[in-house]
Amino acid sequence: MKDNVNISEKDGQILVKTARMVVTDYLKNGSKTELGKKFQEDFSFNSGVFVTLNNPLGLRGCIGYPLPDKKLFNALEEAAISAATEDPRFPPVKFEELDSITFEVTVLTPPTKIEVSDSQEYLSKIKIGQDGLIVKYGYNSGLLLPQVPVEYGWNEKEFLEYTCEKAGLPKEYWQKEDVEILKFEGIVFKEKDPNGEIIQEKLLD
Repeated sequence: MKDNVNISEKDGQILVKTARMVVTDYLKNGSKTELGKKFQEDFSFNSGVFVTLNNPLGLRGCIGYPLPDKKLFNALEEAAISAATEDPRFPPVKFEELDSITFEVTVLTPPTKIEVSDSQEYLSKIKIGQDGLIVKYGYNSGLLLPQVPVEYGWNEKEFLEYTCEKAGLPKEYWQKEDVEILKFEGIVFKEKDPNGEIIQEKLLD
């Protein structure tokens, strides 16, 4: 049975193609695609998922669901449309842009709290290239996917600092006793070129 740990490369290719199809139809027609029955059945388990759009200049949109609160087929559709039209950092994607945009889908494992007795222990409990992070403090929350520190060449301390900043917190807040830090893993599938070959990205050497 499929779940968010046993996703095959073929499954990943289907997810990425579906994300592109959903966004294409939405930008062209202003309506959501009717997802096929088999697709819904194959991805009917609950899972967190993020959809990332990149163009030659870099990030063009990234939205998702960190927690497994939705069926994957439903979460993927909503995340794909939101990444293209609702990321507050960017103007909505136009239909004409799609030929220059690559699609990336990250399927997440459920987040687990990192238990430590001293904040310095976080550094040894985070694995770059494997773990994504969520930092929570009060009403603030921020998430960075596992591929982000690999792309920027960060070490564990920098990863923690930038996740704090993503949460709108000072970068040293990961050392506070009452901060909550969770980690999760992500399986990443991406187009090498716009509408091109879809591969599983290997984050670890």
